[in-house]
Amino acid sequence: MGEPSWQESDPLPAALAVGRAPGVAEPRLDGGRLFWLEQRPSERGRTTLMARRPGAAAVELTAGSWNVRSRVHEYGGGAYAVAGDQLVFVDDGDRCLWQLSLAGGGDPTATSVPRRLTAPSDPERPRAFADGLIDQPRQRWIGVMEQDGLDRLVAVPLAGGEPELLHQPADFCGYAVLAPGGGHLAWVTWQQPFMPWERSQLWLAAIDAAGQLRQARPIAGSGPGDPLGISVFQPLWLDDGSLVVANDRSGWWSLERLADVAALGADTQPRWQPLCPMEAEFGGPQWVYGLRTLAWDGTRLLAAVCRQGCWELGRLGVDGGRFEPIPLPFSELASLTAEAGRLVAVAGAPGIGQGLLELDTASGTWQHTPAAPLPLEAEAISRPEPFWFDGHGGAPTHAWYYPPRGGSRAEAPLLVKGHSGPTAMAGTGLNLAIQFWTSRGWGVVDVNYGGSTGFGRAYRQRLDGQWGVVDVADCAAAARALVVAGKADPDRVAFEGGSAGGFTVLAALCFTDVFKAGACRYPVADPEALLGVDHRFEARYTETLIGPWPEAQSVYEARSPLRHAQQITVPVVFFHGLDDRVVPARQSEQMVEALRRGGLETELHLFAGEGHGFRDSGVRTTVLEATEAFFRRQFRL
Repeated sequence: MGEPSWQESDPLPAALAVGRAPGVAEPRLDGGRLFWLEQRPSERGRTTLMARRPGAAAVELTAGSWNVRSRVHEYGGGAYAVAGDQLVFVDDGDRCLWQLSLAGGGDPTATSVPRRLTAPSDPERPRAFADGLIDQPRQRWIGVMEQDGLDRLVAVPLAGGEPELLHQPADFCGYAVLAPGGGHLAWVTWQQPFMPWERSQLWLAAIDAAGQLRQARPIAGSGPGDPLGISVFQPLWLDDGSLVVANDRSGWWSLERLADVAALGADTQPRWQPLCPMEAEFGGPQWVYGLRTLAWDGTRLLAAVCRQGCWELGRLGVDGGRFEPIPLPFSELASLTAEAGRLVAVAGAPGIGQGLLELDTASGTWQHTPAAPLPLEAEAISRPEPFWFDGHGGAPTHAWYYPPRGGSRAEAPLLVKGHSGPTAMAGTGLNLAIQFWTSRGWGVVDVNYGGSTGFGRAYRQRLDGQWGVVDVADCAAAARALVVAGKADPDRVAFEGGSAGGFTVLAALCFTDVFKAGACRYPVADPEALLGVDHRFEARYTETLIGPWPEAQSVYEARSPLRHAQQITVPVVFFHGLDDRVVPARQSEQMVEALRRGGLETELHLFAGEGHGFRDSGVRTTVLEATEAFFRRQFRL
């Protein structure tokens, strides 16, 4: 297996749980070749670009000091594009676009030296690129450039040069796709105060002989002034010139198709045809670029859909009809890409580590290549059990419960996990950090509190105006329900979370008496302080989660853990990166100062060079080990 196997009685070391395994992301099929990104914690989180031809070994295209990463909106994604013999990527060192010529008929093993396409930006006006595509007929890259507090849809010649403005949205844009033949471009826009999963619009434009966009207009979704909030997700062109997109006008991200787009008049109202309506999600929250749940293999439309917190892959007819699941053992699927009867996705399952799934879409035969060997035998893995309970206001609420190794018992300590976002979800893919705890006799409950995705818009909107209330009540109710069920010791219940999940931890410690210790990674300690942070993507996110500022100032104050730190009576450990621009480290520092003034036991771990989310293997290992040691001391384990 590549690593020693662990027996039932042996705890999983932190270094194997979070320190070594690389992550895979953004697979792309092009001309029979497979490209993907590989994030390497062992190299301080460096991300490199990999490629492989059918039947050949993988090669690294950006070896050395290259770090393929975009920083648009801070969260990034969409860090490279490839078509034919041209590949363009974003390097994190200078934030510029770089080009690789894939010589030898597009053979990824015969590459040139990367060549810079865009000059470094003025330090007074920094810019970032992401989410591009290669427009081969016009020999240019089309994508997003963020500068001066706005997104721009721009074109950059593959010969190099300054970006040319194609479209100026009111605020944000991305997810551009080029029609077969190159005659039309579709893309998504959204604007504050809404996040893209609340309200967004699909735009369409024709491309003239000079490469300019003409007759650009929205054709789906909703803007800030529309009476109904609708979000769109991942437009996809089919070979017949029709366009497919997911939107949630029904309360679920469902698929719709617009036929014969080229014939659509400038004043003609688009007539979208629903494809396979169902109470399931064909989309997700667009925190990063590069998300794809749809793919076209040249003959078939394929989609990943989330039902009751689990993902599955299936085929769809382009004229509507039934969703036909493809029998696969995976419950986590992301980043679909397809070509010529072949599909690739990032896939995982409770007992299968994340890796690349390759599928023959006609026969259904497949192979899966894990990103790293599993350090655990199958029988030593704790499997998630779906767990429904009465949450805030008695609403049915979902979680995944992982029993401790050896089975549930009333005296077992319990770790409650609150996912980040808060617009996100707790999934079922193998999480070795959770196995770290279950191998030590802990039960773990990963809560899909109200506001989580994967259960429809109404479930997601439970958190509107109620951040710090619904999430707190749901996580506390999950813990209580497991105690009542005889699966946890009420005196050994800890709560752990990062970012927005860290806010939920602190609020729960302030306003409930369920939790006996807490651990926070880069938490929001005072939501009011976020209003002054230079992080534009989420600059007005709290207007939905708490209320408009300054009208709701009293609500911000009432929800702030920092302002109610004296109500916390249990020990807390904090971890924060000093380069965090989303939630500055000062939030953790102020919280620790307030708790220490009250005589409470705390720890604060600060990490140079880390931002919002830890990437370095050494840092990840330290955080997990320090959290476990802190809880072990508090609970006398």
